Amino acid sequence: MTLTVGVDVGGTKVLAGVVTPDGEVLATVRRPTPSQDVNDTARVIAEVVRELDEDYDIEAVGVGAAGWIDASRSVVLHAPNLAWRREPLKDRIQERVDVPVVVENDANAAAWAEYRFGAGQDQHHLILITVGTGIGGGAVVNGDIYRGHFGVAAEFGHVRVVPDGHPCGCGASGCFEQYASGKALVRFAKQQAREDPAAARTLLEMAGGDVDAIDGPMVTRAAQAADAASLAAFADLGDWLGWGMADLVSGWDPQCIILGGGVAEAGDLMSIPARETYAKVTALRGRTEVAEVRIAALGNKAGLVGAADLARIR
Repeated sequence: MTLTVGVDVGGTKVLAGVVTPDGEVLATVRRPTPSQDVNDTARVIAEVVRELDEDYDIEAVGVGAAGWIDASRSVVLHAPNLAWRREPLKDRIQERVDVPVVVENDANAAAWAEYRFGAGQDQHHLILITVGTGIGGGAVVNGDIYRGHFGVAAEFGHVRVVPDGHPCGCGASGCFEQYASGKALVRFAKQQAREDPAAARTLLEMAGGDVDAIDGPMVTRAAQAADAASLAAFADLGDWLGWGMADLVSGWDPQCIILGGGVAEAGDLMSIPARETYAKVTALRGRTEVAEVRIAALGNKAGLVGAADLARIR
Protein backbone atom coordinates (compact mmCIF):
# COMPACT_ATOMS: atom_id res chain seq x y z
CA MET A 1 0.00 0.00 0.00
CA THR A 2 1.43 3.34 -1.06
CA LEU A 3 1.54 5.78 1.85
CA THR A 4 2.07 9.51 1.47
CA VAL A 5 2.22 12.38 3.92
CA GLY A 6 0.03 15.44 3.61
CA VAL A 7 1.00 18.64 5.42
CA ASP A 8 -1.54 21.42 5.89
CA VAL A 9 0.28 24.69 6.65
CA GLY A 10 -1.88 27.51 7.96
CA GLY A 11 -1.28 30.77 9.76
CA THR A 12 -1.40 29.15 13.20
CA LYS A 13 -0.76 25.42 12.81
CA VAL A 14 1.12 22.82 10.80
CA LEU A 15 -0.93 19.61 10.65
CA ALA A 16 0.60 16.56 9.00
CA GLY A 17 -0.71 13.05 8.49
CA VAL A 18 0.02 9.69 6.89
CA VAL A 19 -2.67 8.94 4.31
CA THR A 20 -3.61 5.73 2.48
CA PRO A 21 -4.74 5.62 -1.18
CA ASP A 22 -8.39 5.54 -0.06
CA GLY A 23 -8.04 8.69 2.02
CA GLU A 24 -7.70 7.11 5.46
CA VAL A 25 -5.49 9.04 7.89
CA LEU A 26 -3.33 6.63 9.88
CA ALA A 27 -1.47 9.08 12.12
CA THR A 28 -1.13 12.84 12.58
CA VAL A 29 1.35 15.31 14.05
CA ARG A 30 0.62 18.94 14.87
CA ARG A 31 2.92 21.91 15.54
CA PRO A 32 2.45 25.68 15.88
CA THR A 33 3.36 27.60 12.72
CA PRO A 34 6.35 29.96 13.10
CA SER A 35 4.55 32.18 10.62
CA GLN A 36 6.98 35.10 10.62
CA ASP A 37 10.12 33.13 9.76
CA VAL A 38 10.32 31.26 6.44
CA ASN A 39 13.30 29.14 7.52
CA ASP A 40 11.61 28.07 10.74
CA THR A 41 8.43 27.23 8.83
CA ALA A 42 10.38 24.98 6.45
CA ARG A 43 12.15 23.39 9.40
CA VAL A 44 8.89 22.56 11.18
CA ILE A 45 7.36 21.07 8.03
CA ALA A 46 10.41 18.85 7.54
CA GLU A 47 10.38 17.83 11.20
CA VAL A 48 6.79 16.59 11.13
CA VAL A 49 7.48 14.66 7.91
CA ARG A 50 10.55 13.00 9.39
CA GLU A 51 8.67 12.14 12.57
CA LEU A 52 5.95 10.36 10.61
CA ASP A 53 8.52 8.67 8.39
CA GLU A 54 10.02 6.98 11.44
CA ASP A 55 6.98 4.73 11.81
CA TYR A 56 5.70 4.48 8.21
CA ASP A 57 7.22 3.82 4.81
CA ILE A 58 6.50 7.17 3.12
CA GLU A 59 6.83 7.53 -0.67
CA ALA A 60 6.03 11.23 -1.20
CA VAL A 61 4.97 14.42 0.58
CA GLY A 62 2.29 16.89 -0.41
CA VAL A 63 2.35 20.32 1.25
CA GLY A 64 -0.88 22.29 1.25
CA ALA A 65 0.23 25.90 1.77
CA ALA A 66 -1.97 28.86 2.69
CA GLY A 67 -0.83 31.12 -0.13
CA TRP A 68 -0.70 31.68 -3.87
CA ILE A 69 1.28 28.87 -5.49
CA ASP A 70 2.88 29.28 -8.92
CA ALA A 71 1.97 27.06 -11.87
CA SER A 72 5.03 24.83 -11.28
CA ARG A 73 3.60 23.97 -7.82
CA SER A 74 6.87 24.85 -6.12
CA VAL A 75 6.98 28.58 -5.24
CA VAL A 76 4.68 30.42 -2.83
CA LEU A 77 4.21 33.72 -4.62
CA HIS A 78 2.45 35.43 -1.72
CA ALA A 79 0.86 34.38 1.56
CA PRO A 80 -1.40 36.98 3.20
CA ASN A 81 -1.10 35.42 6.68
CA LEU A 82 2.49 34.10 6.56
CA ALA A 83 5.92 35.53 5.72
CA TRP A 84 6.22 33.76 2.34
CA ARG A 85 7.00 36.12 -0.58
CA ARG A 86 8.20 34.30 -3.71
CA GLU A 87 9.34 31.57 -1.38
CA PRO A 88 10.84 28.44 -3.08
CA LEU A 89 9.02 26.21 -0.62
CA LYS A 90 9.35 22.97 -2.57
CA ASP A 91 13.15 23.28 -2.72
CA ARG A 92 13.39 24.25 0.97
CA ILE A 93 11.45 21.14 1.98
CA GLN A 94 13.07 18.85 -0.59
CA GLU A 95 16.56 19.56 0.75
CA ARG A 96 15.40 18.48 4.22
CA VAL A 97 13.55 15.23 3.40
CA ASP A 98 14.37 12.11 1.36
CA VAL A 99 11.14 11.71 -0.64
CA PRO A 100 9.58 13.68 -3.53
CA VAL A 101 7.71 16.85 -2.56
CA VAL A 102 4.69 18.53 -4.16
CA VAL A 103 3.38 21.93 -3.08
CA GLU A 104 -0.27 22.89 -3.58
CA ASN A 105 -2.55 25.67 -2.41
CA ASP A 106 -4.23 24.50 0.79
CA ALA A 107 -7.77 25.18 -0.41
CA ASN A 108 -7.06 23.42 -3.72
CA ALA A 109 -5.89 20.43 -1.69
CA ALA A 110 -9.03 20.52 0.45
CA ALA A 111 -11.25 20.78 -2.65
CA TRP A 112 -9.48 17.77 -4.14
CA ALA A 113 -9.99 15.79 -0.93
CA GLU A 114 -13.72 16.54 -0.85
CA TYR A 115 -13.99 15.59 -4.53
CA ARG A 116 -12.12 12.32 -4.07
CA PHE A 117 -13.26 11.18 -0.64
CA GLY A 118 -15.80 13.61 0.84
CA ALA A 119 -18.91 15.64 0.11
CA GLY A 120 -18.19 16.01 -3.61
CA GLN A 121 -17.54 12.42 -4.66
CA ASP A 122 -20.49 12.38 -7.07
CA GLN A 123 -19.72 15.80 -8.57
CA HIS A 124 -17.58 16.70 -11.58
CA HIS A 125 -17.76 20.50 -11.25
CA LEU A 126 -17.49 21.81 -7.72
CA ILE A 127 -16.33 24.81 -5.75
CA LEU A 128 -15.03 24.66 -2.21
CA ILE A 129 -15.15 27.73 0.02
CA THR A 130 -13.16 27.37 3.22
CA VAL A 131 -14.39 29.74 5.90
CA GLY A 132 -11.71 30.04 8.54
CA THR A 133 -9.51 32.89 9.72
CA GLY A 134 -9.75 34.02 6.11
CA ILE A 135 -11.51 32.69 3.01
CA GLY A 136 -9.92 30.03 0.85
CA GLY A 137 -11.19 28.69 -2.44
CA GLY A 138 -10.69 25.75 -4.71
CA ALA A 139 -12.38 24.47 -7.86
CA VAL A 140 -12.56 21.06 -9.50
CA VAL A 141 -13.61 21.23 -13.16
CA ASN A 142 -14.18 18.06 -15.18
CA GLY A 143 -12.39 16.06 -12.52
CA ASP A 144 -9.23 18.22 -12.37
CA ILE A 145 -8.15 21.04 -10.08
CA TYR A 146 -8.50 24.31 -11.93
CA ARG A 147 -5.36 26.34 -11.19
CA GLY A 148 -5.47 28.97 -13.95
CA HIS A 149 -2.61 30.06 -16.18
CA PHE A 150 -0.39 31.40 -13.39
CA GLY A 151 -1.50 28.84 -10.79
CA VAL A 152 -3.54 31.18 -8.58
CA ALA A 153 -7.12 30.66 -9.72
CA ALA A 154 -10.09 30.42 -7.33
CA GLU A 155 -8.76 32.92 -4.76
CA PHE A 156 -12.33 33.84 -3.91
CA GLY A 157 -11.39 35.44 -0.60
CA HIS A 158 -9.52 38.21 -2.36
CA VAL A 159 -12.24 39.34 -4.72
CA ARG A 160 -12.95 42.95 -3.80
CA VAL A 161 -16.55 43.37 -2.65
CA VAL A 162 -16.47 46.73 -0.85
CA PRO A 163 -14.51 49.61 -2.42
CA ASP A 164 -12.27 51.18 0.23
CA GLY A 165 -13.51 48.60 2.75
CA HIS A 166 -11.63 46.90 5.57
CA PRO A 167 -7.88 46.40 4.95
CA CYS A 168 -6.88 42.88 3.98
CA GLY A 169 -3.69 40.93 4.58
CA CYS A 170 -3.18 40.66 0.82
CA GLY A 171 -2.49 44.42 0.65
CA ALA A 172 -5.85 45.44 -0.81
CA SER A 173 -8.98 46.55 1.00
CA GLY A 174 -12.60 45.43 0.92
CA CYS A 175 -11.84 41.79 0.06
CA PHE A 176 -14.55 39.14 0.46
CA GLU A 177 -12.71 37.48 3.35
CA GLN A 178 -12.98 40.67 5.39
CA TYR A 179 -16.77 40.20 5.46
CA ALA A 180 -17.36 36.43 5.39
CA SER A 181 -14.60 34.87 7.49
CA GLY A 182 -13.74 34.13 11.10
CA LYS A 183 -12.10 37.56 11.35
CA ALA A 184 -15.31 39.15 10.13
CA LEU A 185 -17.41 37.13 12.57
CA VAL A 186 -15.37 38.43 15.50
CA ARG A 187 -15.55 42.00 14.20
CA PHE A 188 -19.33 41.77 13.81
CA ALA A 189 -19.69 40.35 17.32
CA LYS A 190 -17.47 43.01 18.90
CA GLN A 191 -19.48 45.72 17.18
CA GLN A 192 -22.73 44.22 18.45
CA ALA A 193 -21.31 43.98 21.98
CA ARG A 194 -20.24 47.62 22.00
CA GLU A 195 -23.53 48.87 20.60
CA ASP A 196 -25.83 46.67 22.69
CA PRO A 197 -24.09 45.09 25.71
CA ALA A 198 -27.38 43.67 26.99
CA ALA A 199 -27.78 41.61 23.81
CA ALA A 200 -24.22 40.34 24.24
CA ARG A 201 -24.52 39.42 27.91
CA THR A 202 -23.46 35.79 27.52
CA LEU A 203 -20.67 36.65 25.12
CA LEU A 204 -19.30 39.37 27.40
CA GLU A 205 -19.40 37.02 30.38
CA MET A 206 -17.22 34.59 28.43
CA ALA A 207 -14.83 37.43 27.60
CA GLY A 208 -14.61 38.62 31.21
CA GLY A 209 -16.39 41.83 30.29
CA ASP A 210 -13.64 42.83 27.84
CA VAL A 211 -14.94 43.37 24.30
CA ASP A 212 -11.41 43.21 22.91
CA ALA A 213 -10.96 39.71 24.39
CA ILE A 214 -13.77 38.25 22.26
CA ASP A 215 -12.61 35.54 19.85
CA GLY A 216 -14.22 33.21 17.34
CA PRO A 217 -14.77 30.18 19.59
CA MET A 218 -16.44 32.44 22.15
CA VAL A 219 -18.83 33.77 19.52
CA THR A 220 -19.73 30.22 18.48
CA ARG A 221 -20.30 29.03 22.05
CA ALA A 222 -22.34 32.13 22.90
CA ALA A 223 -24.48 31.73 19.77
CA GLN A 224 -25.11 28.11 20.70
CA ALA A 225 -26.32 29.45 24.07
CA ALA A 226 -28.75 31.81 22.26
CA ASP A 227 -26.73 35.00 22.83
CA ALA A 228 -28.52 37.57 20.65
CA ALA A 229 -25.41 39.52 19.62
CA SER A 230 -23.55 36.36 18.60
CA LEU A 231 -26.53 35.09 16.61
CA ALA A 232 -26.68 38.47 14.85
CA ALA A 233 -22.97 38.19 14.04
CA PHE A 234 -23.53 34.79 12.44
CA ALA A 235 -26.50 36.20 10.51
CA ASP A 236 -24.29 38.98 9.12
CA LEU A 237 -21.58 36.48 8.19
CA GLY A 238 -24.10 34.16 6.53
CA ASP A 239 -25.63 37.01 4.56
CA TRP A 240 -22.27 38.01 3.11
CA LEU A 241 -21.44 34.39 2.37
CA GLY A 242 -24.77 33.84 0.63
CA TRP A 243 -24.20 36.82 -1.65
CA GLY A 244 -20.70 35.55 -2.41
CA MET A 245 -21.94 32.08 -3.31
CA ALA A 246 -24.54 33.59 -5.63
CA ASP A 247 -21.84 35.62 -7.37
CA LEU A 248 -19.65 32.54 -7.77
CA VAL A 249 -22.55 30.68 -9.36
CA SER A 250 -22.83 33.46 -11.92
CA GLY A 251 -19.18 33.13 -12.83
CA TRP A 252 -18.49 29.41 -12.45
CA ASP A 253 -21.84 27.58 -12.77
CA PRO A 254 -20.75 24.57 -10.67
CA GLN A 255 -22.82 21.51 -9.81
CA CYS A 256 -22.04 21.92 -6.14
CA ILE A 257 -20.68 24.43 -3.62
CA ILE A 258 -19.03 22.90 -0.57
CA LEU A 259 -18.57 24.93 2.60
CA GLY A 260 -15.60 23.95 4.72
CA GLY A 261 -13.15 25.45 7.19
CA GLY A 262 -13.25 26.02 10.91
CA VAL A 263 -16.16 28.46 10.93
CA ALA A 264 -18.23 26.10 8.78
CA GLU A 265 -18.00 23.60 11.64
CA ALA A 266 -20.43 25.89 13.51
CA GLY A 267 -23.05 24.14 11.35
CA ASP A 268 -26.51 25.66 11.09
CA LEU A 269 -25.40 28.89 12.78
CA MET A 270 -23.62 29.80 9.57
CA SER A 271 -25.15 27.57 6.92
CA ILE A 272 -28.82 28.47 7.46
CA PRO A 273 -28.45 32.25 6.91
CA ALA A 274 -25.99 31.60 4.08
CA ARG A 275 -28.36 29.22 2.30
CA GLU A 276 -31.31 31.58 2.80
CA THR A 277 -29.49 34.53 1.24
CA TYR A 278 -28.08 32.35 -1.54
CA ALA A 279 -31.56 31.06 -2.45
CA LYS A 280 -33.05 34.56 -2.36
CA VAL A 281 -30.34 36.15 -4.52
CA THR A 282 -30.19 33.39 -7.13
CA ALA A 283 -34.00 33.45 -7.43
CA LEU A 284 -33.97 37.23 -7.93
CA ARG A 285 -31.47 36.76 -10.74
CA GLY A 286 -33.77 34.30 -12.47
CA ARG A 287 -31.67 31.22 -11.87
CA THR A 288 -33.92 28.18 -12.01
CA GLU A 289 -31.13 25.61 -11.62
CA VAL A 290 -28.29 26.39 -9.23
CA ALA A 291 -25.54 24.53 -7.46
CA GLU A 292 -26.46 22.54 -4.40
CA VAL A 293 -24.80 23.75 -1.19
CA ARG A 294 -23.18 21.05 0.94
CA ILE A 295 -21.10 21.02 4.11
CA ALA A 296 -17.61 19.56 3.85
CA ALA A 297 -17.31 16.00 5.12
CA LEU A 298 -13.61 15.76 6.00
CA GLY A 299 -13.32 18.55 8.57
CA ASN A 300 -9.90 19.95 9.40
CA LYS A 301 -8.12 16.97 7.79
CA ALA A 302 -9.27 17.82 4.25
CA GLY A 303 -6.17 19.84 3.44
CA LEU A 304 -3.70 17.18 4.46
CA VAL A 305 -5.71 14.36 2.85
CA GLY A 306 -5.88 16.25 -0.45
CA ALA A 307 -2.20 17.21 -0.36
CA ALA A 308 -1.23 13.61 0.32
CA ASP A 309 -3.38 12.32 -2.54
CA LEU A 310 -1.97 14.92 -4.95
CA ALA A 311 1.55 13.87 -3.98
CA ARG A 312 0.63 10.29 -4.89
CA ILE A 313 -0.62 11.23 -8.37
CA ARG A 314 1.93 14.05 -8.96
